[in-house]
Amino acid sequence: MFWVIASTVVAAFMAVTMIFVRLKAAKKPASVKKIILPPLFMSTGALMFIFPEFRVAWMQVFEAITVGVICSIFLIKTSRFEIRDNEIYLIPSKAFAFILFGLLFFRIILKLIIGSTISLGETSGMFFILAFGMIATWRIAMLYQYLQLNKKRNYSCT
Repeated sequence: MFWVIASTVVAAFMAVTMIFVRLKAAKKPASVKKIILPPLFMSTGALMFIFPEFRVAWMQVFEAITVGVICSIFLIKTSRFEIRDNEIYLIPSKAFAFILFGLLFFRIILKLIIGSTISLGETSGMFFILAFGMIATWRIAMLYQYLQLNKKRNYSCT
């Protein structure tokens, strides 16, 4: 029970941190590098699968990725870019904080349900895959939006 509470507190702290990071990022122009680096940095967490206790079955991988992609839809829908002073900025959505905490609540409930049937290591592995699937999908969509707006910006400059 301690680990469930501890991991929930850590997840809540990370959600609050993400909200502040997102608000701060909105004050600076977006770039391809700023969009693609977070999932690349997060991918190093996949090293957990070197250890057998974190490994999950392929069906669990598929399930986690599917849930992550579905959850990313909420983030994709609230992520918009705009051109200001010939720079592209990510517009902070008022719903972002609510969506992030809603997803956190959903993940906690899911963790409590799944955690009673599979080991802590497997649960950790599945939630890493879920989070990575969610963030990677969201960032790919953001990159697409950014590149489309960048084309429009470059076209209007010529």
